[in-house]
Amino acid sequence: MCGITGFLEARPRPLAAQEAIAAAMAAAIAHRGPDDSGVWAEAEAGIALGHRRLAIIDLSPAGHQPMLTADGRYVVSFNGEIYNYPELAARLRQEGAALRGHSDTEVLIEGIARWGVAETLRHCEGMFALALWDRQARRLTLARDRLGIKPLYWSRQGGLFLFASELKALHRHPDWRPAIDRDALAAYLRLGYVPAPAAIYRDTHKLPPGTMLTVTRQGVAEIAAYWRLAEVAQAGIAAPESGGEAKQLAALDGVLRRAVRNEMVSDVPLGAFLSGGVDSSLVVALMQAESARPVRSFTIGFAAAGYDEAQHAKRVAAHLGTEHTELYVDDETARRLIPHLPVWYDEPFADSSQIPTRLISELARRQVTVALSGDGGDELFAGYERHRMAARLGRWQALLPGGLRRAAGGMLAALPPAAVSGAAALLPERLRPSLPEQKAQKLAAALGAADGAALYRSIVSLWPEPGRLVPGAAEADGLAEGLAAAAAVAGPVERMMLADALTYLPDDILTKVDRASMSVGLEVRVPLLNHRVVEAAWRLPPDLKLRHGTSKWALRQILYRHVPKALIERPKHGFSVPLAAWLRGPLRGWAEDLLSPATLKGTGWLEPAPIVARWREHCAGRKDWSQSLWAVLMLETWLAQQGAQQAPAAAASAR
Repeated sequence: MCGITGFLEARPRPLAAQEAIAAAMAAAIAHRGPDDSGVWAEAEAGIALGHRRLAIIDLSPAGHQPMLTADGRYVVSFNGEIYNYPELAARLRQEGAALRGHSDTEVLIEGIARWGVAETLRHCEGMFALALWDRQARRLTLARDRLGIKPLYWSRQGGLFLFASELKALHRHPDWRPAIDRDALAAYLRLGYVPAPAAIYRDTHKLPPGTMLTVTRQGVAEIAAYWRLAEVAQAGIAAPESGGEAKQLAALDGVLRRAVRNEMVSDVPLGAFLSGGVDSSLVVALMQAESARPVRSFTIGFAAAGYDEAQHAKRVAAHLGTEHTELYVDDETARRLIPHLPVWYDEPFADSSQIPTRLISELARRQVTVALSGDGGDELFAGYERHRMAARLGRWQALLPGGLRRAAGGMLAALPPAAVSGAAALLPERLRPSLPEQKAQKLAAALGAADGAALYRSIVSLWPEPGRLVPGAAEADGLAEGLAAAAAVAGPVERMMLADALTYLPDDILTKVDRASMSVGLEVRVPLLNHRVVEAAWRLPPDLKLRHGTSKWALRQILYRHVPKALIERPKHGFSVPLAAWLRGPLRGWAEDLLSPATLKGTGWLEPAPIVARWREHCAGRKDWSQSLWAVLMLETWLAQQGAQQAPAAAASAR
C-alpha cells in the first residue's frame, strides 16, 4: 500500500525542477508510505511521477517505485495490492517474461506491456490506484479499482494536469490554484461527504471506481470503464446461482474463503479488525480457519452505554482463539482527535465514525502493518436498516394511502428524542435498536417517501435543501447517476443496496477507512469487496440476503459454522460515538463558537439562520440534529485549517 502522485505539463521545466516538485508532492503523503520514496521524470515529455512506499510484498529494492518495464517503455506509480499476482506471474513466465523480483507491481506493469491496460486490470483481483506513463505514445493513464477502495484525485488547470492519492499532494505543486467549488460544498452538506466525481475544489475530480482516464500532453482526456458494478448486479439478478439453498451457500462459502486466503498473503505482520458483528466476525473466523497460528484481532471499546462493542468482540475472539487486543478509550481521548480530522481527510468529511476508525487503526499499527476488515458486507447483503425499510415501503404503499403514511411520518418526526429513546428502552434487549432517535427520523422519512429513490434521498440527506445553506450554489447531484443505475435492477431492496454500493460505499465508508488507516501507515484489506465476492453476492436470491427481517442471512449461516449464534445475534450497533451527547455536553462550547452567527458569517460560505435554528433545537433536546450539525462543524474546522475563508462575493466573482 502506498501513495502516488505526479503531473504532466504542456510547458516542461528542467529535469531537476520536475524531480524536486514531484518529491515535494510525494513528501506530503509520506504517511501513506513510510518505508521508501522515489521519483521519475522526463523533462522533454513534461511528465513526473512520485511515489511513497509501504512495503508489504517483496520488501527488497526490487519493489522500488516508480518502476519501469524491462523494455523501458512503461513506467508506473502504483498504490495497492494485486492478490492473484502469483497466478499472473506464472502466466507471464509461460509467455517468456523474466521477472526481476516477486512484487505485484512488477507483475502488473509487465502484464500491461503484454496485454494492455484494460485487459490486465480485468485479470487483476485487488485494490489499487495507478498512474502509468507510456514513453513511446507519450500517454498518461490513471486507473482505479472496481469498488473504489483506493483513492485517486486528478485536476487540470490550463496546461497542467495533476494527480495524487490525496489532495494534500496537489497543494505542493507551485502552479496549482485551488478554489472551493460551492456546488460541491452544497452536495457535501446533503450527504456528509463530497460525492464522486466531484471534489471540494473546482477543476478537481475523483476518478470513479472501475474506470481509466487517459490524457496526452496536448490535453486530450478520456474516461472509460473497464468494469461496471451496475452491470454485474443486473447480470447476477438475471442469472442467479443455480441449485438449492445448500448449493448456493456452499458457492458463497467457497468464494469467501478464497478471497480471505488470498488477502492474507503478506511479507509483514497481519491482523484484523474485530467488532463482534457479523461481517468482521466472519472475516476473522475464515482467517483463523486458514491460519496455523492465532490471528491477531483488534477492538476499540467505549465506556458509554450503547456504544461499546468490545465486550462482544472479546467473546467472539475467545471462541475463535485469536490473539486479541482491546483498548478502552475514554471520551476525552477520542475527542482530542477532532482538530486533526481535516488534516487526515483533506476534504470536509462528516462521518463521525472516522474517530473510532482512526483509533483502531492506531491500535493495530502497533503490532501489524496489514489488517483485514469486514467492510462491504452491509452493502452486499442488505445490512442497513434502510434496506429493511425498502422492503416495507411496498407493503405500506399497498396498505396505507399516501396521505395517511405522510401524516404518520409527520407525527413520528415530531416526537422529542427523550420520548423515542424511552419507548425503545421498553423493548426487549434483542429488539432494542441502537441510536433510536436517528432510526426514528429515518422511519419518519420512509413513511413519507413516494418511491424508492425518494426514500433513499430522504434517508441519506443530512440537509435536504443544502442550497438554502450555500447561497448561489447549484448543487452537484452526487446521487443522480447512482440512483439512475440502481433503478434498472428489480426489487426495492436490491435498488437500495446498489445505490449504496455506487455512492455511499466508495465515497463515505471506504474513504473513511483509507484515510484513517493510511494516516498511521496501516494497510486495510476488505475481502468482502473482492470483486469475485461481489459477483457471487449479486447471484444470490434476495431472500438469502434479507429473510423475514433478518439481514445478511447468508453470511450468518456461514458464520454460525464457526461461531455460536448466541454470540452474534443482537441489534446492529455500527461503529459510532455518542455524538449527540457530546454536542450537548463536553463539546458544546467548541460547537457553540463554530456555529455562532458571527463565526458563520465570518467564514462566509454558509447562511447562518437554518444552522443556528437546528443548533438551538439540538441543545434543548427537542431534536437530535447531531449528524447534520457535525457536517457543518467539520466544514468550519476544515475551512479554518485550510485558510480557505474566501468571502462569498469574492468567490462569486471568481466563478
